[in-house]
Amino acid sequence: MNKQTAGIHHITAIVGHPQENIDFYAGVLGLRLVKQTVNFDDPETYHFYFGSEGGKPGTIMTFFPWANAYRGKVGAGQVGITSFVIPVGSIGFWQERLAKFDVPVTELSRFGERYLEFDDPHGLHLELVERADGEANTWTFGDVTPETAIKGFGGATLLSAQPDRTAELLEKVMGLTYVGTDGDLARYRSTADIGNLIDLKMTPVARGTMGVGTVHHIAWRAEDDADQLAWQDYVADHGYGVTPVQDRNYFNAVYFREHGEILFEIATDPPGFAHDETPETMGTKLMLPAQYEAHRAQLEQTLIPFEVRSLDPKRP
Repeated sequence: MNKQTAGIHHITAIVGHPQENIDFYAGVLGLRLVKQTVNFDDPETYHFYFGSEGGKPGTIMTFFPWANAYRGKVGAGQVGITSFVIPVGSIGFWQERLAKFDVPVTELSRFGERYLEFDDPHGLHLELVERADGEANTWTFGDVTPETAIKGFGGATLLSAQPDRTAELLEKVMGLTYVGTDGDLARYRSTADIGNLIDLKMTPVARGTMGVGTVHHIAWRAEDDADQLAWQDYVADHGYGVTPVQDRNYFNAVYFREHGEILFEIATDPPGFAHDETPETMGTKLMLPAQYEAHRAQLEQTLIPFEVRSLDPKRP
């Protein structure tokens, strides 16, 4: 039996000061803070989730913000670039918006598409690309409206220590379809209409080091718990060491490191982010898993305060 993932579930990165992270992804990029919680393995660190209004799989970028932590180095064994999809006809708006916030932008073309490439305040490499696929994001924040709002992930560029082995994994295990090449990039497509294009750099690059400004892992979608257990067996049968299921409250997760040294996760679509908050109030309160609720007061004293604020002038 062959399996296919629908595409990217979420991407998780390490960044610096939490307020800087909030200001950029909410204030500049206009994404919704869907959930504020803690790193379940390090509860004195936030875990922020940004995405579309509904927080759907394929739209979620998550962060561990560590103020004053050491810088990482982007390289082999990591996601090198995270791409976001914007509506057709909105690229001019985003050029002006990024310029307004003094974000340097490079324009480039790849696989016949036009990209705006830039870095966030902590060094993460990001891109915007227009595509018709994917439903509109109905979230409005500041001057970012549904007509211009980021829909979700376009995909990611992978930097592998063994590109040929990673290519084999993407096709033979994850079930992605080979599209073609552009320069030293090979492109693969999944079945979803968003978070569905993976570019793999086939030229070896220096090994990356984990730290601020780097992606920690990329997560792929499983339909539900049963599908995830099937994935767990399937990945193990292909010779990869896969973890037991980890309860992440908003999804269940299993992890494995592929031969190119990139950390992969397979995460369930359900239960999603509204099961412990209403859809209207998601992201407005620090939500803790049951094991840390007794320590709420202590954690709230330890965690750095922040606010979600519009950086755009108020309309009259």
